[in-house]
Amino acid sequence: MPECTVTLRPPHAEQVSFIDSPKKRKIIKAGRRGGKTVGIAQMAVRKFLDGRRQLYAAPTSEQTDAFWFEVTRALQEPIDNGTYKLDKSERTIEKVGTKQRIKAKTAWNADTLRGDYADDLYLDEYQLMNEDAWEVVGQPMLLDNNGDAVFIYTPPSLVSAGISKAHDPLHASKLFKKALTDTTGLWQTFHFTSWDNPFISREGLEIIARDMSQAAYRQEIMAEDDEISPKQLIYTFNEKVCKIHRFPISPQWLVYSGHDFGSANPAALFFAQDPATGFFYAFQEYLPGGGRSTFQHIEEFKRIVSGLNVIKRAGGSHQEDEIRQGYTAHGWPIQEPKIGNVNAGIDKVRGLFELNKVFIFDDMVQTLSELSVYKWKVDTSGTITNEIEDKAKFHLMDCMRYILSDFTPETVVKQKEPRVTGGW
Repeated sequence: MPECTVTLRPPHAEQVSFIDSPKKRKIIKAGRRGGKTVGIAQMAVRKFLDGRRQLYAAPTSEQTDAFWFEVTRALQEPIDNGTYKLDKSERTIEKVGTKQRIKAKTAWNADTLRGDYADDLYLDEYQLMNEDAWEVVGQPMLLDNNGDAVFIYTPPSLVSAGISKAHDPLHASKLFKKALTDTTGLWQTFHFTSWDNPFISREGLEIIARDMSQAAYRQEIMAEDDEISPKQLIYTFNEKVCKIHRFPISPQWLVYSGHDFGSANPAALFFAQDPATGFFYAFQEYLPGGGRSTFQHIEEFKRIVSGLNVIKRAGGSHQEDEIRQGYTAHGWPIQEPKIGNVNAGIDKVRGLFELNKVFIFDDMVQTLSELSVYKWKVDTSGTITNEIEDKAKFHLMDCMRYILSDFTPETVVKQKEPRVTGGW
């Protein structure tokens, strides 16, 4: 066999996790443009090179096009020198005389998936497929070789409802939940968002996200199955009233900032309060990632509030006083929040939300992102607890609580409508 090079893109961290997993059944729940199809293509190429037979199926040509582009790109050199045979019409790449093959096909039910077999089966956009694609055809085709299967989906939304071939639109979500409780060692679940893909345009993603409803954002970007009870969401955000277009902050308004410390994920959230109404406007979010010094953080904070009337800064737990002192020494005094108890602080902030006294600019995508999935944990019996689910992920929500819990909702007088309003 002539020497040749296979060219694979460097996978991001979430792709590595499922590519390297040895489990025989995997189900991947990911946001749009999260990199799930590219990761699956890389996985298929690696297994193909190990001599295994690969079958990829998706219900739309758009998805099969994306997969096919990746595998042909990766294997172009060995295809060109004759190591592997390419059939464009059948969308197959194979080693002649062996069962080693990659095939991409459009399939959405049992009938369209029939007529093949594989060592590794990939069902992409599985939420749009009919359940019988797996139950009637997919599962039996793996029996001869004890093959592996990977299911890939984005939680179904109103956008996808019209093109789904499924009897039960939530069948993929239900399979994911079943896999979560698997005790056999057969299954592994993977969940990541559009934001977890470092190779896509952050600006482009922000522009798309601004025009989405909270429900669509949770499903399409955050890859959350939209079965969240209103009682499970920690804050009730009236998106039709309180998500608004950006406008210049008046120098006469009062500015407050909340801060969450940490070398890996420091965060800050800035609010301006209109003295005439008492309303709060979240106007700037700060999530720089790791690698910056206290001095660099403060320089950015000063730039954000330049020309504005800063009244107070608060943040951190009671145990983080040394960090607060470090900021103070550099000219950015941060106070300990008045309320140290997390749930007590949340109660104060929740009161502001329930009275529609917190407005968020529509380009504050990371803040809106956290807000849309900030929820209480549900226990095994389905009872909503008073424990925050994945609390460590919500740095901006901590910032919000640190500063807004200073205010009692009833004393924030509602005198007139906000200056600018707009829908989500």
